[in-house]
Parts: sequence; structure tokens; C-alpha cells
Amino acid sequence: MQVLLTGHEGYIGAVLAPRLLAAGHQVVGLDAGWFADCAFGDDAALRGLPSLRRDLRQVQASHLAGFDAVVQLAALSNDPLGDLDPALTMAINEQATIRLARLAKEAGVERFVFSSSCSTYGAAGDAFLDEQAPFSPVTPYALSKVRVEAALMALADERFTPVALRNATAYGVSPRLRVDLVLNNLVAWAVTSGKILLMSDGTPWRPIVHVEDICSAFLAALEAPRQAVHAQAFNIGRTAENYRIRELAEIVAATVPGCTIRYAEGAGPDARCYRVSCAKAEEGLPGYAARWDAAAGARELYDAYQAEGLSAERFAGPTYKRLGWIRHLQAAGSLSPDLRWQVAATTA
Repeated sequence: MQVLLTGHEGYIGAVLAPRLLAAGHQVVGLDAGWFADCAFGDDAALRGLPSLRRDLRQVQASHLAGFDAVVQLAALSNDPLGDLDPALTMAINEQATIRLARLAKEAGVERFVFSSSCSTYGAAGDAFLDEQAPFSPVTPYALSKVRVEAALMALADERFTPVALRNATAYGVSPRLRVDLVLNNLVAWAVTSGKILLMSDGTPWRPIVHVEDICSAFLAALEAPRQAVHAQAFNIGRTAENYRIRELAEIVAATVPGCTIRYAEGAGPDARCYRVSCAKAEEGLPGYAARWDAAAGARELYDAYQAEGLSAERFAGPTYKRLGWIRHLQAAGSLSPDLRWQVAATTA
């Protein structure tokens, strides 16, 4: 396929782009370039990818001509970043994504795979939730995903197949590392300080999924027969990989020698609490097979942090935290309040 991969310089995109190429697809990236300087380890393959330096809000119909599929990852990518300016979150995550899908349909793109989120289930308690469960978003980020899914499914017809992949909370090593993801964060605390710091009381449930398994799901959604995925949503992860946050901390403690679990002052319950069933993807998404678990992921992260010499200073700094890096670029005068480059970005 000819695939346009938006957000190819992000946490998931940096892993997915080489996977798509290895599977034989022709890939062009599209990215605003906010995180181009946030490399972790070797990112040579990513930097060599044909790409367009474009803000999602600047995409035109001509950018979509000739593609068979669009994989839409580009977004303000977590709850803290979404809370920075809720209206801006909706402008980028919702309105620009819906506009992209409409342009793609008009350009003759046949498949549109959208990176949604299990955070759409929000405050849901202890019951396992499948794709028919009601949404209960508690953040602008999650609400944007709910709205985009509805708009995409309304666009579906015999020529245009949207697919929504509701990813569990991601973890794992990427050339565009994030330490603002729960397991990545806990391992980084342990490696750099000898402490595993929990910001909540540890009781909330959270489904997690390795970034490589997310990429496997995107590949499967691109390559599956149309009837298997048309206008459908899939929870992405493994049903067995639902954990209380304190359980993740215990896995990290068993992985990183000599560390102890600590709770932040005033730590209380987190409103985001949900468990999901991934049976639909595990049984009905052709080609999808999640392989990672939290213990293997914690070990991978520990080894990578050790190999890269991740320091407490680097961990505490903005480079691997999406909100921190955006604020850094704004403070430097590089990004405007509405997250547009103050100087023209290079077009690749």
C-alpha cells in the first residue's frame, strides 16, 4: 500500500514507520516536527523516511492524492497536554482529524485507521468493558477521541473504510521515548532515583499495551479484509494486561534492583479507572497477536535506560515529556500559544 502516516515522529509513529516499511508498504510521513529533537537512541531509520513537514491543520487535498490508506496518529497525545488548552485540543484532535478524514475520502483514500484510546471509557470502575460499553470521558483528550470516532463512522461507505483502534495505555522503548506514560515513568523513577513514585493511591485499574503490539494492530487493520474491519472499533492490548497501578509498581520493584515504592504526598484515587476486554481484537482482527506483558516491558525499559545512561536530570527535564517539551518550545519563542511554529519549518 501507499500509506500516509501522520505523527510519524511521535512515540508510536517512530516505531510504526519502520514496521510498515518492513512489511513492504510505501510510507510517507506527515508531522509538525514538534518532537524532532527528542530522540532516544538510534533514530536514523526515522530521519530517512520521506516526509512532509506539516501541521495537521495545514493539510490540503493535494497532500492526500495517490494514497491507499491514512494512519492518523497526529494529536495532542495525552491528558496533561490536552488540558493545556481544551479548545486547542478540540481544534487539533477533533476538528483537524475530521477534516483530514473528509479530505482523504474525497481524494479516494480507501482506508483510514484512527488512533483512538481506551481512555474514552474514563471513570468506569472494576467491570471489564468491551467495545459496546458506554463512553465516560473525563478529559478533553478522551472526549476528542469519542467525537472523532462518531464522525468517522458517519463517513463510512462502500469506498471509504474507517477503523478506530482504542489503544490501552502504551509502554515500551521508542526512538521518541515518552516518560509520561505510566510504566515508562515508574521504571524511569526506579532507575534514576531508586524510588518508584506513585502519584495516585495505586488502586485505579489501567489496561496497558506495548508500543510494538500497538504497531501490530495498525498493520493488521491496514491489511485485513475490508469486511473484517469496516467501520469498527477495537480495544487494543491483551485482556490479561489490566493492572492496578500499584501492581505495576510491584513489577518494577521486582525488575530494578534496590528500589522502593513511595507514594506522593496527598496521593489519592485517580478518576481514570477502567478495565477493558480485548477479545474482539484478539479473536477477530486478522493478523493481530499481542506478545508483550508488563514484566517483559519493564525489563526492556530498564535495559534501555541503563544502556542510554538515563540520568535523573534528563528524566526530570522536558525532553521526554510531551507537555514539558511543548512548554519548552513556547518559552523559547519557537511555538505560539496555539502551537504554530513562529518560524517556518523546513518542508521535507
